[in-house]
Amino acid sequence: MSEIDAIRTAILEDAGAEDLASLPLPEATRAAFVRADEQEMFADIPSDEKDPRTAIHVDDIPLPELAPDEAYVAVMASAINFNTVWTSIFEPVPTFGFLKRLGKESYWGKRHDLPYHVIGSDAAGVVLKAGSAVRNWKVGDRVTVQCLHVDDQDPSAHDDSMMATNQRIWGFETNFGGLAHIAVVKANQLMPKPALLTWEEAACNGLCNSTSYRMIVSRNGSGMSQGQAVLVWGATGGIGAYAVQYVLNGGGTPVGVVSSPERAALLHEMGCEAVIDRRAEGYKFWKNDGTQDPKEWLRLGKKIRELIGRDVDIVFEHPGRSTMGASVFVAKRGGTIITCAATSGYMIEYDNRYLWMNLKTLKGCHFANYREAWEANRLVGEGRIFPTLQKVFPLAETGEAAFQVHKNMSEGKIGVLSLAPEEGLGVTDPERRAQHLDKIMLFRRHA
Repeated sequence: MSEIDAIRTAILEDAGAEDLASLPLPEATRAAFVRADEQEMFADIPSDEKDPRTAIHVDDIPLPELAPDEAYVAVMASAINFNTVWTSIFEPVPTFGFLKRLGKESYWGKRHDLPYHVIGSDAAGVVLKAGSAVRNWKVGDRVTVQCLHVDDQDPSAHDDSMMATNQRIWGFETNFGGLAHIAVVKANQLMPKPALLTWEEAACNGLCNSTSYRMIVSRNGSGMSQGQAVLVWGATGGIGAYAVQYVLNGGGTPVGVVSSPERAALLHEMGCEAVIDRRAEGYKFWKNDGTQDPKEWLRLGKKIRELIGRDVDIVFEHPGRSTMGASVFVAKRGGTIITCAATSGYMIEYDNRYLWMNLKTLKGCHFANYREAWEANRLVGEGRIFPTLQKVFPLAETGEAAFQVHKNMSEGKIGVLSLAPEEGLGVTDPERRAQHLDKIMLFRRHA
């Protein structure tokens, strides 16, 4: 039996910490990665024609040395995020520049500057080994991983670590990410695995759930208060579905935008009453000549008022170029547009008169700090926020999983099994799971 098979067996058999610690670690780990010598492979190819399946490799790579403030995590499951897609199609820039900059910062940073990049910014698994400076985690702990990678010795990392000058996203701007049998993570990335969830369900929440928490709940985001209305673009997608849940949990009114009757039905089942099917409504915010159509903004605003009787206080923005002009327009006077991405394009256009003359706020938001991620994870563990997992692929098919996210072929999140041999494993609180099973399985039922 190989070292990694022995580790997998021990975890599946709930071996104790001493038994797990006694197992030898392999010299190499299987992982999904992209290669530096292929970063020009999509030159002159339009974004929507670039295929992650041709760029993502799954093979063995050397297990890196462990820093004192890090842990090895046996990854039972991971998940795909848009940053995985961006890495795999080398947009907006290849990620190897990030790794080179990290490699110049410190002795331990040098490990990341390699001719391959192990990807993945989500994971759930078991601690295999903790570095000498790790205090709160030990071998055998069941964990999920949040993707904020930050050096807390820099003063800019304190107060709000997302403001740190050296803040990075693990598995995107660092190496040794979660799409692997063994991942390398900092101790302050670890959080308790929600006991009511399977490995693959627990692995899909970290990035998207934490981001939505910061954007909707946190004072660092929009700080939504009870009774406020929030327009959520892509409301059944990987990030929008968590936003809808936080709006509902916080006593707000979500207005969800989706693109099909099936997605509208899913949104209604989530408890969102005000739903806009943008495809059925036929919105065309951009004209063929490359200019925007304010009449379409007016039509969207009218639809919102028909549904809830007023304008929205907050717009949850992440598509970017395709929707930003409309988002700025439909937010109420004094309202907030909070944005965390630009999946349809980074070069944004909007009519600034509607921002400045109506005293609106356009605010950027990016992932979450450790406290915010911890609170978001706690709410999952308590059954107040449920996972949005719809499909699961094996690690060997990471490229196909990323391709389906790239092509918007799934609702919610797509998970990836790493060391877990099958779906449905890892639950340690079946009673609580039974209480929340309908919500936990909602997105799976709509697959």
